[in-house]
Amino acid sequence: MAFSSLICNFAALLCIFYNQMETSHHNPIIIAGPCVIESQELLFTVADELADINRSFGTDIIFKASFDKANRTSLSSFRGPGLERGMEMLRMVKERYGLRILTDIHEAWQAEPVARVADVLQIPAFLCRQTDLLAAAARTGRVVNIKKGQFLSGADMRYPVEKARQSGADEVWLTERGNSFGYNNLVVDFRNLADMLQWTPTVIMDCTHSVQRPGGADGKTGGDRRFVPAMALAAKAFGATGYFFETHPDPDRGLSDAANMLPLGELRPLVEKLIS
Repeated sequence: MAFSSLICNFAALLCIFYNQMETSHHNPIIIAGPCVIESQELLFTVADELADINRSFGTDIIFKASFDKANRTSLSSFRGPGLERGMEMLRMVKERYGLRILTDIHEAWQAEPVARVADVLQIPAFLCRQTDLLAAAARTGRVVNIKKGQFLSGADMRYPVEKARQSGADEVWLTERGNSFGYNNLVVDFRNLADMLQWTPTVIMDCTHSVQRPGGADGKTGGDRRFVPAMALAAKAFGATGYFFETHPDPDRGLSDAANMLPLGELRPLVEKLIS
C-alpha cells in the first residue's frame, strides 16, 4: 500500500515537472488594453501598439476593453458605450489587427452575444460566485477567465472553476487581483497564485487592478501605478502563467481606472522583462 502511494506521488511530481517544463518554453499569456471603451480611436491606438509588440517579441497579446463598467463607484461615472456598440467596436479591432479579444460580462444573457466576437469571456471579481453567469459563459465554448473575488482566498477558487467546467467550459483561467479589507486598499497575497494553480494551469496576475485604492479618490477608485511593474515581476517569481494590464496612452485622462492604468509607452519594456 505504501509502495503504491509512493509511485502515485512520484507520478504526480513528474506531471508537475513536465507541465512546468512545457510552460517555460512558451510565452506567458498577456492581456492588455484600456479599462473601458472610450472611443474607436483609442482602441485603434492601443491595438496598434499591441500588434507591434506581438511582431517584435512573438507574443500573442489578447486585447481587453470593457463595453460596460457596471460596478463604478458613483452613478455619474462613465460606463462605456454599451453591449451592441461596444462589441461592434471590438470587432473592428479584431478584424483590423488580428488580435484576440477579451471582455467582461455582468449578466447571463450577455454571454451569447458577446461570444460572437470575444475569444475570452471574463467574469468580474465581484461576480465570481454567480452560478448562472459562470454557466452561461461556459456554454458559449469560449475560454472563461474568472477573476478571484476580493473576498476569497486562492483555494476558494476551486468551486467557480468546477462550476464552469461542469457547465461545459473546456478552458478556464483564473486571475488574481488582490484582497480587500475595506479602508480603500487592496493587499496581494502571492501565495494565492500557487493555490490557484492547483485548479487550473492558467493563472494570471492582474497587475493594474491590484494597485487600486477602491473608492479612495473622492467618489471614484484611486490607485498607484508605480507599483505595476513590481507586481508583475513578483507574480513571475511566484509562477504566474499570465499577466493582465490595463493600459492607456494618457492614463490620467482615462475615463475609468485612470490612477492605476499603465502608460502605453511603458508596456513594451515590461513585456520584454516578463518573457525573458
